[in-house]
Amino acid sequence: MRDGNVRRATAIAVGASEHALNCSAAAQVPCVDCDAVRMPVVRCTFTRSIRTIHVVTAELVILLVVVVTALAFDFTNGFHDTGNAMATSIATGALKPKVAVTLSAILNLVGAFLSVEVAATVAKGVVNLNTVSGQDLLLIVFAGLVGGIIWNLATWLLGLPSSSSHALFGGLIGAAIASIGMGGVEWGGVATKVIFPALLAPVVAALVAGVGTKLVYRITASVKEDERERGFRFGQVGTASLISLAHGTNDAQKTMGVIFLALVAHGSITADAEMPFWVKFTCAVAIALGTYLGGWRIIRTLGKGLVEIAAPQGLAAEASSAAIILTSSHLGLPLSTTHVATGSILGTGLGRKGAEVRWGVAGRMGAAWLITLPSAAIVGAICWALAHYIGGLTGVLIVFAALIAFAVFMYLRSRKEPVDAANVTAEWDENQSVTVADPEPSPETTHNS
Repeated sequence: MRDGNVRRATAIAVGASEHALNCSAAAQVPCVDCDAVRMPVVRCTFTRSIRTIHVVTAELVILLVVVVTALAFDFTNGFHDTGNAMATSIATGALKPKVAVTLSAILNLVGAFLSVEVAATVAKGVVNLNTVSGQDLLLIVFAGLVGGIIWNLATWLLGLPSSSSHALFGGLIGAAIASIGMGGVEWGGVATKVIFPALLAPVVAALVAGVGTKLVYRITASVKEDERERGFRFGQVGTASLISLAHGTNDAQKTMGVIFLALVAHGSITADAEMPFWVKFTCAVAIALGTYLGGWRIIRTLGKGLVEIAAPQGLAAEASSAAIILTSSHLGLPLSTTHVATGSILGTGLGRKGAEVRWGVAGRMGAAWLITLPSAAIVGAICWALAHYIGGLTGVLIVFAALIAFAVFMYLRSRKEPVDAANVTAEWDENQSVTVADPEPSPETTHNS
Protein backbone atom coordinates (compact mmCIF):
# COMPACT_ATOMS: atom_id res chain seq x y z
CA MET A 1 0.00 0.00 0.00
CA ARG A 2 2.84 2.41 0.88
CA ASP A 3 4.58 1.85 -2.48
CA GLY A 4 1.31 2.31 -4.35
CA ASN A 5 0.64 5.67 -2.73
CA VAL A 6 4.11 6.91 -3.55
CA ARG A 7 3.77 5.87 -7.20
CA ARG A 8 0.38 7.58 -7.42
CA ALA A 9 1.76 10.84 -6.00
CA THR A 10 4.72 10.72 -8.36
CA ALA A 11 2.42 10.33 -11.37
CA ILE A 12 0.24 13.36 -10.62
CA ALA A 13 2.84 15.87 -9.37
CA VAL A 14 4.47 18.59 -11.52
CA GLY A 15 8.19 17.99 -11.43
CA ALA A 16 7.58 14.48 -10.15
CA SER A 17 11.06 13.57 -8.91
CA GLU A 18 11.63 16.91 -7.09
CA HIS A 19 8.16 16.76 -5.55
CA ALA A 20 8.68 13.22 -4.24
CA LEU A 21 12.10 14.07 -2.79
CA ASN A 22 10.77 17.16 -1.01
CA CYS A 23 7.80 15.36 0.56
CA SER A 24 8.97 13.94 3.89
CA ALA A 25 7.45 10.63 4.88
CA ALA A 26 5.68 10.48 8.21
CA ALA A 27 2.32 9.42 9.58
CA GLN A 28 -0.56 8.30 7.35
CA VAL A 29 -2.09 11.79 6.82
CA PRO A 30 -2.73 13.93 3.71
CA CYS A 31 -0.10 16.42 2.51
CA VAL A 32 -1.09 19.84 3.86
CA ASP A 33 0.16 21.70 0.78
CA CYS A 34 -0.77 19.54 -2.22
CA ASP A 35 -3.79 17.60 -3.53
CA ALA A 36 -2.37 14.10 -3.16
CA VAL A 37 -4.96 11.96 -1.31
CA ARG A 38 -3.88 9.94 1.72
CA MET A 39 -0.23 10.75 1.16
CA PRO A 40 1.95 9.52 4.00
CA VAL A 41 3.52 12.99 4.38
CA VAL A 42 3.02 16.11 6.50
CA ARG A 43 4.77 18.81 4.46
CA CYS A 44 5.28 19.53 0.79
CA THR A 45 8.21 21.96 0.49
CA PHE A 46 7.89 22.09 -3.29
CA THR A 47 4.55 23.92 -3.19
CA ARG A 48 5.66 26.08 -0.29
CA SER A 49 8.66 27.18 -2.34
CA ILE A 50 6.35 28.24 -5.19
CA ARG A 51 4.28 30.29 -2.76
CA THR A 52 7.41 31.92 -1.34
CA ILE A 53 8.56 32.88 -4.85
CA HIS A 54 5.15 34.44 -5.50
CA VAL A 55 5.36 36.57 -2.33
CA VAL A 56 8.92 37.69 -3.09
CA THR A 57 7.94 38.64 -6.65
CA ALA A 58 4.95 40.68 -5.42
CA GLU A 59 7.12 42.59 -2.94
CA LEU A 60 9.68 43.30 -5.66
CA VAL A 61 6.98 44.63 -8.01
CA ILE A 62 5.66 46.87 -5.22
CA LEU A 63 9.18 48.19 -4.67
CA LEU A 64 9.54 48.94 -8.39
CA VAL A 65 6.19 50.78 -8.42
CA VAL A 66 7.31 52.83 -5.41
CA VAL A 67 10.60 53.76 -7.11
CA VAL A 68 8.79 54.77 -10.33
CA THR A 69 6.30 56.83 -8.31
CA ALA A 70 9.16 58.53 -6.46
CA LEU A 71 10.83 59.48 -9.74
CA ALA A 72 7.47 60.77 -11.00
CA PHE A 73 7.29 62.99 -7.91
CA ASP A 74 10.84 64.16 -8.61
CA PHE A 75 9.78 65.01 -12.16
CA THR A 76 6.80 67.08 -10.95
CA ASN A 77 9.09 68.75 -8.44
CA GLY A 78 11.32 69.81 -11.33
CA PHE A 79 8.68 71.53 -13.45
CA HIS A 80 6.72 72.75 -10.42
CA ASP A 81 9.74 74.55 -8.96
CA THR A 82 11.49 75.79 -12.12
CA GLY A 83 9.93 79.17 -11.44
CA ASN A 84 11.80 79.47 -8.16
CA ALA A 85 15.09 79.84 -10.00
CA MET A 86 14.21 81.42 -13.33
CA ALA A 87 11.01 83.44 -12.94
CA THR A 88 12.68 86.77 -12.23
CA SER A 89 15.35 86.36 -14.92
CA ILE A 90 12.65 85.57 -17.48
CA ALA A 91 10.46 88.45 -16.30
CA THR A 92 13.25 91.05 -16.60
CA GLY A 93 14.47 89.71 -19.94
CA ALA A 94 17.85 88.61 -18.60
CA LEU A 95 17.28 85.18 -20.14
CA LYS A 96 14.95 83.98 -22.85
CA PRO A 97 12.45 81.44 -21.50
CA LYS A 98 13.79 78.37 -23.33
CA VAL A 99 17.40 79.25 -22.52
CA ALA A 100 16.48 79.78 -18.87
CA VAL A 101 14.83 76.39 -18.33
CA THR A 102 17.60 74.57 -20.22
CA LEU A 103 20.27 76.19 -18.06
CA SER A 104 18.25 75.45 -14.94
CA ALA A 105 17.84 71.79 -15.92
CA ILE A 106 21.59 71.31 -16.40
CA LEU A 107 22.42 72.92 -13.05
CA ASN A 108 19.73 70.94 -11.22
CA LEU A 109 21.33 67.79 -12.63
CA VAL A 110 24.76 68.84 -11.34
CA GLY A 111 23.45 70.00 -7.97
CA ALA A 112 21.80 66.67 -7.25
CA PHE A 113 25.23 65.03 -6.91
CA LEU A 114 26.71 67.58 -4.52
CA SER A 115 25.01 66.73 -1.22
CA VAL A 116 23.10 63.99 0.63
CA GLU A 117 22.43 65.67 3.99
CA VAL A 118 18.82 66.51 3.11
CA ALA A 119 18.25 62.96 1.84
CA ALA A 120 19.27 61.60 5.24
CA THR A 121 16.77 63.90 6.96
CA VAL A 122 13.91 62.74 4.73
CA ALA A 123 14.83 59.06 5.05
CA LYS A 124 15.02 59.06 8.83
CA GLY A 125 13.29 62.17 10.13
CA VAL A 126 9.62 61.90 9.08
CA VAL A 127 8.37 58.31 9.53
CA ASN A 128 9.16 56.54 12.81
CA LEU A 129 11.12 53.52 11.57
CA ASN A 130 10.84 51.84 14.98
CA THR A 131 7.11 51.32 14.50
CA VAL A 132 6.90 49.96 10.95
CA SER A 133 8.94 48.03 8.42
CA GLY A 134 8.68 45.76 5.40
CA GLN A 135 5.69 45.94 3.07
CA ASP A 136 3.76 48.13 5.53
CA LEU A 137 6.47 50.80 5.24
CA LEU A 138 6.54 50.45 1.45
CA LEU A 139 2.80 51.12 1.36
CA ILE A 140 3.21 54.25 3.50
CA VAL A 141 5.95 55.57 1.22
CA PHE A 142 3.88 54.86 -1.89
CA ALA A 143 0.74 56.55 -0.54
CA GLY A 144 2.76 59.56 0.63
CA LEU A 145 4.29 60.00 -2.82
CA VAL A 146 0.88 59.81 -4.49
CA GLY A 147 -0.42 62.48 -2.11
CA GLY A 148 2.51 64.74 -2.97
CA ILE A 149 2.12 64.28 -6.73
CA ILE A 150 -1.62 64.97 -6.69
CA TRP A 151 -1.11 68.20 -4.74
CA ASN A 152 1.72 69.29 -7.02
CA LEU A 153 -0.40 68.78 -10.12
CA ALA A 154 -3.40 70.59 -8.64
CA THR A 155 -1.41 73.67 -7.62
CA TRP A 156 0.50 73.64 -10.93
CA LEU A 157 -2.78 73.82 -12.85
CA LEU A 158 -3.82 76.83 -10.76
CA GLY A 159 -0.41 78.45 -11.16
CA LEU A 160 0.14 78.50 -7.40
CA PRO A 161 3.79 78.16 -6.31
CA SER A 162 3.17 75.91 -3.31
CA SER A 163 5.82 73.77 -1.65
CA SER A 164 6.63 70.41 -3.25
CA SER A 165 8.53 69.53 -0.09
CA HIS A 166 5.53 70.07 2.14
CA ALA A 167 3.33 68.14 -0.27
CA LEU A 168 5.68 65.17 0.06
CA PHE A 169 5.98 65.45 3.84
CA GLY A 170 2.23 65.88 4.19
CA GLY A 171 1.56 62.77 2.12
CA LEU A 172 4.00 60.71 4.19
CA ILE A 173 2.61 62.00 7.49
CA GLY A 174 -0.99 61.29 6.48
CA ALA A 175 -0.19 57.78 5.28
CA ALA A 176 1.82 57.03 8.44
CA ILE A 177 -0.99 58.21 10.72
CA ALA A 178 -3.58 56.20 8.77
CA SER A 179 -1.41 53.09 9.01
CA ILE A 180 0.04 53.25 12.52
CA GLY A 181 -1.45 56.21 14.33
CA MET A 182 0.20 59.31 15.72
CA GLY A 183 3.17 57.26 16.90
CA GLY A 184 4.11 56.54 13.30
CA VAL A 185 5.50 60.07 12.81
CA GLU A 186 8.77 61.52 14.10
CA TRP A 187 7.08 64.64 15.42
CA GLY A 188 10.28 66.11 16.83
CA GLY A 189 11.98 65.93 13.45
CA VAL A 190 8.92 67.28 11.65
CA ALA A 191 8.72 70.27 14.00
CA THR A 192 12.40 71.22 13.99
CA LYS A 193 13.29 70.41 10.38
CA VAL A 194 10.04 71.04 8.50
CA ILE A 195 7.54 73.31 10.26
CA PHE A 196 9.83 75.83 11.98
CA PRO A 197 12.02 76.35 8.88
CA ALA A 198 8.86 76.79 6.80
CA LEU A 199 7.71 79.61 9.07
CA LEU A 200 11.08 81.32 9.21
CA ALA A 201 12.31 80.87 5.63
CA PRO A 202 9.98 83.29 3.77
CA VAL A 203 10.35 85.93 6.49
CA VAL A 204 14.14 85.76 6.47
CA ALA A 205 14.21 85.70 2.67
CA ALA A 206 11.93 88.74 2.45
CA LEU A 207 14.07 90.70 4.92
CA VAL A 208 17.35 89.83 3.19
CA ALA A 209 15.97 90.58 -0.28
CA GLY A 210 14.34 93.82 0.88
CA VAL A 211 17.58 95.10 2.40
CA GLY A 212 19.51 93.94 -0.67
CA THR A 213 17.14 95.78 -2.99
CA LYS A 214 17.50 99.04 -1.06
CA LEU A 215 21.28 98.67 -1.15
CA VAL A 216 21.59 98.01 -4.88
CA TYR A 217 19.38 100.99 -5.73
CA ARG A 218 21.29 103.25 -3.36
CA ILE A 219 24.71 102.12 -4.57
CA THR A 220 23.76 102.53 -8.24
CA ALA A 221 21.73 105.73 -7.82
CA SER A 222 24.16 107.74 -9.97
CA VAL A 223 24.18 105.19 -12.81
CA LYS A 224 21.93 105.76 -15.80
CA GLU A 225 18.83 103.59 -15.62
CA ASP A 226 19.43 101.85 -18.97
CA GLU A 227 23.01 100.99 -18.07
CA ARG A 228 21.98 99.84 -14.61
CA GLU A 229 19.26 97.55 -15.98
CA ARG A 230 21.63 96.09 -18.56
CA GLY A 231 24.34 95.40 -16.00
CA PHE A 232 21.99 93.76 -13.54
CA ARG A 233 20.53 91.54 -16.26
CA PHE A 234 23.98 90.07 -16.82
CA GLY A 235 24.35 89.64 -13.08
CA GLN A 236 21.03 87.80 -12.95
CA VAL A 237 22.40 85.06 -15.19
CA GLY A 238 24.87 84.20 -12.45
CA THR A 239 22.46 84.45 -9.52
CA ALA A 240 19.72 82.48 -11.29
CA SER A 241 22.25 79.77 -12.10
CA LEU A 242 23.25 79.64 -8.45
CA ILE A 243 19.61 79.13 -7.39
CA SER A 244 19.22 76.26 -9.86
CA LEU A 245 22.35 74.61 -8.50
CA ALA A 246 21.08 75.12 -4.94
CA HIS A 247 17.68 73.69 -5.89
CA GLY A 248 19.36 70.52 -7.10
CA THR A 249 21.30 70.16 -3.85
CA ASN A 250 18.09 70.45 -1.82
CA ASP A 251 15.05 69.17 -3.69
CA ALA A 252 16.52 66.20 -5.56
CA GLN A 253 17.73 64.94 -2.18
CA LYS A 254 14.17 64.59 -0.93
CA THR A 255 13.33 61.99 -3.55
CA MET A 256 16.63 60.23 -2.89
CA GLY A 257 15.64 59.99 0.76
CA VAL A 258 12.25 58.50 -0.09
CA ILE A 259 13.75 55.86 -2.40
CA PHE A 260 16.35 55.06 0.27
CA LEU A 261 13.49 54.58 2.75
CA ALA A 262 11.75 52.20 0.33
CA LEU A 263 14.93 50.17 -0.17
CA VAL A 264 15.35 49.85 3.59
CA ALA A 265 11.73 48.71 3.91
CA HIS A 266 12.25 46.07 1.23
CA GLY A 267 15.46 44.87 2.88
CA SER A 268 17.63 45.72 -0.12
CA ILE A 269 19.92 47.89 2.03
CA THR A 270 20.39 48.65 5.71
CA ALA A 271 19.45 51.94 7.36
CA ASP A 272 23.11 52.88 7.85
CA ALA A 273 24.16 52.15 4.24
CA GLU A 274 25.46 54.83 1.88
CA MET A 275 23.18 56.28 -0.78
CA PRO A 276 23.43 54.02 -3.88
CA PHE A 277 24.80 55.77 -6.97
CA TRP A 278 21.90 54.64 -9.15
CA VAL A 279 19.50 56.42 -6.78
CA LYS A 280 21.48 59.67 -7.10
CA PHE A 281 21.67 59.35 -10.88
CA THR A 282 18.00 58.58 -11.53
CA CYS A 283 16.80 61.33 -9.19
CA ALA A 284 19.15 63.84 -10.82
CA VAL A 285 17.89 62.94 -14.30
CA ALA A 286 14.21 63.02 -13.25
CA ILE A 287 14.36 66.48 -11.68
CA ALA A 288 16.40 67.80 -14.63
CA LEU A 289 13.85 66.52 -17.16
CA GLY A 290 11.00 68.07 -15.20
CA THR A 291 12.87 71.36 -15.01
CA TYR A 292 13.57 71.33 -18.74
CA LEU A 293 9.85 71.11 -19.54
CA GLY A 294 9.36 74.27 -17.50
CA GLY A 295 6.46 74.94 -15.16
CA TRP A 296 5.35 77.92 -17.20
CA ARG A 297 2.19 78.54 -15.20
CA ILE A 298 4.13 78.98 -11.95
CA ILE A 299 6.95 80.88 -13.66
CA ARG A 300 4.32 83.34 -14.84
CA THR A 301 2.81 83.81 -11.36
CA LEU A 302 6.18 84.43 -9.71
CA GLY A 303 7.62 86.55 -12.52
CA LYS A 304 4.60 88.67 -13.46
CA GLY A 305 1.82 88.13 -10.92
CA LEU A 306 3.36 88.95 -7.56
CA VAL A 307 5.51 92.04 -8.21
CA GLU A 308 6.54 93.97 -11.31
CA ILE A 309 10.24 93.16 -11.17
CA ALA A 310 13.10 95.26 -12.51
CA ALA A 311 16.57 93.80 -13.02
CA PRO A 312 18.10 95.14 -9.75
CA GLN A 313 15.22 93.57 -7.82
CA GLY A 314 15.66 90.31 -9.69
CA LEU A 315 19.33 90.10 -8.79
CA ALA A 316 18.65 90.88 -5.12
CA ALA A 317 15.89 88.25 -4.94
CA GLU A 318 17.98 85.56 -6.61
CA ALA A 319 21.11 86.24 -4.55
CA SER A 320 19.23 86.07 -1.25
CA SER A 321 17.36 82.90 -2.30
CA ALA A 322 20.55 81.14 -3.37
CA ALA A 323 22.34 81.99 -0.13
CA ILE A 324 19.50 80.70 2.05
CA ILE A 325 18.92 77.50 0.06
CA LEU A 326 22.61 76.58 -0.04
CA THR A 327 22.90 77.17 3.71
CA SER A 328 19.88 74.96 4.40
CA SER A 329 21.29 72.19 2.21
CA HIS A 330 24.57 72.29 4.14
CA LEU A 331 22.67 72.02 7.45
CA GLY A 332 20.49 69.17 6.18
CA LEU A 333 17.27 71.20 6.39
CA PRO A 334 14.72 70.16 3.73
CA LEU A 335 13.72 73.76 3.16
CA SER A 336 11.01 74.73 0.70
CA THR A 337 12.69 76.54 -2.18
CA THR A 338 9.25 77.86 -3.11
CA HIS A 339 8.85 79.61 0.23
CA VAL A 340 12.33 81.08 -0.02
CA ALA A 341 11.94 82.32 -3.61
CA THR A 342 8.49 83.78 -3.00
CA GLY A 343 9.62 85.52 0.17
CA SER A 344 12.57 87.01 -1.69
CA ILE A 345 10.39 88.33 -4.51
CA LEU A 346 7.97 89.88 -2.00
CA GLY A 347 10.92 91.44 -0.21
CA THR A 348 12.15 93.12 -3.38
CA GLY A 349 8.72 94.62 -3.89
CA LEU A 350 8.77 96.04 -0.37
CA GLY A 351 12.38 97.20 -0.74
CA ARG A 352 11.87 99.24 -3.89
CA LYS A 353 10.17 102.57 -3.47
CA GLY A 354 7.01 102.79 -5.53
CA ALA A 355 6.94 99.08 -6.41
CA GLU A 356 3.51 97.47 -6.56
CA VAL A 357 2.92 94.25 -4.63
CA ARG A 358 -0.23 92.39 -5.69
CA TRP A 359 -1.48 91.35 -2.28
CA GLY A 360 -4.42 89.43 -3.73
CA VAL A 361 -2.01 87.05 -5.46
CA ALA A 362 0.15 86.91 -2.34
CA GLY A 363 -2.91 86.04 -0.26
CA ARG A 364 -3.85 83.13 -2.52
CA MET A 365 -0.32 81.84 -2.35
CA GLY A 366 -0.29 82.14 1.44
CA ALA A 367 -3.55 80.21 1.68
CA ALA A 368 -2.09 77.46 -0.51
CA TRP A 369 0.96 77.27 1.76
CA LEU A 370 -1.20 76.86 4.86
CA ILE A 371 -3.29 74.02 3.48
CA THR A 372 -0.54 72.16 1.59
CA LEU A 373 0.60 69.95 4.49
CA PRO A 374 -2.87 68.93 5.76
CA SER A 375 -4.32 68.56 2.25
CA ALA A 376 -1.51 66.30 1.07
CA ALA A 377 -1.82 64.38 4.36
CA ILE A 378 -5.51 63.71 3.70
CA VAL A 379 -4.78 62.52 0.16
CA GLY A 380 -1.95 60.33 1.43
CA ALA A 381 -4.20 58.78 4.07
CA ILE A 382 -6.94 58.07 1.52
CA CYS A 383 -4.47 56.48 -0.89
CA TRP A 384 -3.07 54.31 1.90
CA ALA A 385 -6.57 53.19 2.89
CA LEU A 386 -7.48 52.27 -0.70
CA ALA A 387 -4.28 50.32 -1.29
CA HIS A 388 -4.46 48.63 2.12
CA TYR A 389 -8.07 47.49 2.03
CA ILE A 390 -7.89 46.30 -1.57
CA GLY A 391 -4.76 44.51 -0.49
CA GLY A 392 -1.22 43.75 -1.58
CA LEU A 393 0.04 44.26 -5.09
CA THR A 394 -3.47 44.64 -6.51
CA GLY A 395 -4.21 47.60 -4.25
CA VAL A 396 -0.95 49.34 -5.15
CA LEU A 397 -1.50 48.86 -8.89
CA ILE A 398 -5.08 50.19 -8.72
CA VAL A 399 -3.97 53.36 -6.88
CA PHE A 400 -1.08 53.77 -9.33
CA ALA A 401 -3.49 53.50 -12.28
CA ALA A 402 -5.75 56.12 -10.67
CA LEU A 403 -2.74 58.43 -10.30
CA ILE A 404 -1.92 58.08 -14.00
CA ALA A 405 -5.54 58.85 -14.92
CA PHE A 406 -5.51 61.96 -12.70
CA ALA A 407 -2.25 63.18 -14.26
CA VAL A 408 -3.64 62.77 -17.78
CA PHE A 409 -6.81 64.65 -16.80
CA MET A 410 -4.81 67.56 -15.34
CA TYR A 411 -2.65 67.78 -18.46
CA LEU A 412 -5.68 67.84 -20.78
CA ARG A 413 -7.34 70.44 -18.57
CA SER A 414 -4.24 72.65 -18.74
CA ARG A 415 -4.33 72.67 -22.54
CA LYS A 416 -7.61 74.61 -22.45
CA GLU A 417 -5.71 77.62 -21.05
CA PRO A 418 -2.13 77.05 -22.23
CA VAL A 419 0.82 78.93 -20.77
CA ASP A 420 4.17 78.35 -22.43
CA ALA A 421 7.41 80.05 -23.44
CA ALA A 422 5.57 82.19 -26.00
CA ASN A 423 3.21 83.93 -23.58
CA VAL A 424 4.75 83.48 -20.13
CA THR A 425 5.80 87.16 -19.99
CA ALA A 426 2.49 88.62 -21.20
CA GLU A 427 0.97 91.38 -19.07
CA TRP A 428 -0.71 90.13 -15.92
CA ASP A 429 -4.49 90.36 -15.66
CA GLU A 430 -5.86 90.10 -12.12
CA ASN A 431 -9.17 88.77 -13.41
CA GLN A 432 -7.62 85.94 -15.41
CA SER A 433 -5.35 84.20 -12.88
CA VAL A 434 -2.75 82.37 -14.98
CA THR A 435 -4.74 82.64 -18.20
CA VAL A 436 -2.98 84.90 -20.67
CA ALA A 437 -3.67 86.78 -23.84
CA ASP A 438 -1.35 86.94 -26.81
CA PRO A 439 2.07 88.18 -25.69
CA GLU A 440 3.08 91.73 -26.49
CA PRO A 441 6.65 92.26 -27.73
CA SER A 442 8.87 93.92 -25.16
CA PRO A 443 12.42 95.22 -25.45
CA GLU A 444 13.26 93.23 -22.32
CA THR A 445 12.47 89.91 -23.98
CA THR A 446 15.06 90.51 -26.66
CA HIS A 447 17.92 90.23 -24.20
CA ASN A 448 19.73 86.93 -23.80
CA SER A 449 22.61 85.61 -21.82
